[in-house]
Amino acid sequence: MVDVSTPTRRTPRTRTRTWAVVFAACVGQFLVVLDVSVVNVALPSMRTDLGLSTAGLQWVLNAYSIAFAGFMLLGGRAADIYGRKRMFLVGLGLFTAASLAGGLAQEGWQLLAARAAQGLGAAVLAPATLTLLTAAVPEGPARTKAIGTWMAVGAGGGATGGLIGGVLTDTLSWRWVLLINVPVGILVLTGAAIWLAEGRTGERSRIDLPGALLVTAGLASIAYGIVQTEESGWTASATLVPLLAGPALLALFVLVESRTKKPLMPLRVLGARAVASANVAMLVIGSATFSMWYFMTVYAQNVLGYTALEAGLALMPTSVAVVVGSKCAPRLMARVGAKNLALVGTVVAAAGFGWQSTMTADGSFLTAICLPGVLMMAGTGLAATPLASLATSGAAPGESGLVSGLVNTSRTMGGALGLAVLSTVAAARTAGGTGPADLTAGYALAFRTSGSVLLGGLLLMILWLPRHRSVRR
Repeated sequence: MVDVSTPTRRTPRTRTRTWAVVFAACVGQFLVVLDVSVVNVALPSMRTDLGLSTAGLQWVLNAYSIAFAGFMLLGGRAADIYGRKRMFLVGLGLFTAASLAGGLAQEGWQLLAARAAQGLGAAVLAPATLTLLTAAVPEGPARTKAIGTWMAVGAGGGATGGLIGGVLTDTLSWRWVLLINVPVGILVLTGAAIWLAEGRTGERSRIDLPGALLVTAGLASIAYGIVQTEESGWTASATLVPLLAGPALLALFVLVESRTKKPLMPLRVLGARAVASANVAMLVIGSATFSMWYFMTVYAQNVLGYTALEAGLALMPTSVAVVVGSKCAPRLMARVGAKNLALVGTVVAAAGFGWQSTMTADGSFLTAICLPGVLMMAGTGLAATPLASLATSGAAPGESGLVSGLVNTSRTMGGALGLAVLSTVAAARTAGGTGPADLTAGYALAFRTSGSVLLGGLLLMILWLPRHRSVRR
């Protein structure tokens, strides 16, 4: 079979294989992003069926997100060393099996363990999807368009999660928000095994397992400490110990990487301005925007009285907006440049978050959900694609999987940490109140905080992102 990283004459067979790669990459990305958000509307049903606590419900989201983000650097490096197709199949296989286990869970701990295993599978799968795509499509306008499609499909997975989860929860049960992945995963596994060609760019070597464990433990410890503030407060040992241990573990990770012969994250990768700045910007944007789906869903259900299906339908315009923003981004990049488009998108998203923070307990669909949601997600779609293009354009051939994993890690870990922080912010404002006005005040403060974070990210991008007219050959 032909290594997709090797330039070849564009025969019909080559073009067919390229489209097969793009399709597989997009479906894989859709699944892993979908499972970040699809469980949101099913959380009340999960709580009733399995007896989960409030903290347990949050960990249904965080167990997936933290394992996803923490092991993604390992997954990206494995794709470079052991082969993109192989790691795509391994990741999708684990993800599918864990989805089956989660859908059949009978106890809360079984569901959380399955969600963590799903996150691990996603961590192997996600960087392989972007690496397969960038290897199959030459750098230039075609690759930018392909990345835009990949971003749009991924954004669509996050955006339609509420609707899909609502339909499945209302018509079948919460278990099907996980079980639906099984037949889709089996079909994609079969097609990928037949159509994808193997390829790798790195030399075979041992994986830096200590580095992977340190970075995962460090990130998970910080997220856990932030979650504990809601139950124990900022000064309790249950909060302080993980909050102090997390940065210490990350510092040890940096030390190990600087001395390891084959590090998981060669520090020189972050020496490229495009890679470092785009990833930090992606982390900031992810921390502000990821939680939007969670808070919009609980606001619609807990305050406005929507059913799970109605909440999913209410977010459909928002879903369309993020897909349209992502698809329009490549064309706009060619006109205004990657940096300028990222700035414009961030401003639009921040305006949407500001509008959403004016929400009330008796808000209407149009002004409390639809229009501000469209601004938030259209802006996010416009900003994310140029940031991903800038980051991957700075990657060396042997480190494309690593940089792809880093892009996904930044966005997803930013989202996990952002959800933990913003949930704590909302809970502190609510102060134990359960009435519509109390809940709305907490959600509004979370959106206001997210808007402020985006404005901080805007300043960071103005000062740090490199100025490129577009990403070309």
